[in-house]
Amino acid sequence: MGLCAWAYNASPELRNYHDKEWGKPVFDSRKMFELLSLEIFQAGLNWETVLKKRSAFRDAFAGFDINEIAGFDDAKIAGLLANKQIIRNPRKIRAVISNARAVKEMGDQKTFSNCLWEFVDFEPIVNYWQNPEDIPSQTALARRISTGLKEKNFKFIGPTIVYSFMQGCGMVNDHLAGCPNK
Repeated sequence: MGLCAWAYNASPELRNYHDKEWGKPVFDSRKMFELLSLEIFQAGLNWETVLKKRSAFRDAFAGFDINEIAGFDDAKIAGLLANKQIIRNPRKIRAVISNARAVKEMGDQKTFSNCLWEFVDFEPIVNYWQNPEDIPSQTALARRISTGLKEKNFKFIGPTIVYSFMQGCGMVNDHLAGCPNK
């Protein structure tokens, strides 16, 4: 096949995400937190839906500023639940806030990026899948990371969400072998 069909047969937003972001290493803790949070909101939906709402999510979640989100109170949660521009799932909203608090408990926010990247020795895992159906939805490593994050009080963080996050932030490069973005 060669091309990542999920992006090439889709909207311009999805193709742009594939070409410019997906699989490219991200080391900034705030950006990684944003990607993880968006993956949580994507659960049970499709990524295109989340991408179209990304700007609204950034506005609603203070640019994904970890310190600010960690301070969200019940009034802020009520405002998020009323915000029709975002996905208003209360469990997901509360998970993002809880996860920001968990990152803060880690100390220096650079620790969040390091905590994740150390699982892959600070080098992306580059897979050479030939067909889209070869790409797993989760791996043993994603299960290990999920467990590690849960031990640090992260919520809504199963291995499928973690693996998708790993792809999004470039910890794993799952572009198909013939994809020009490999």
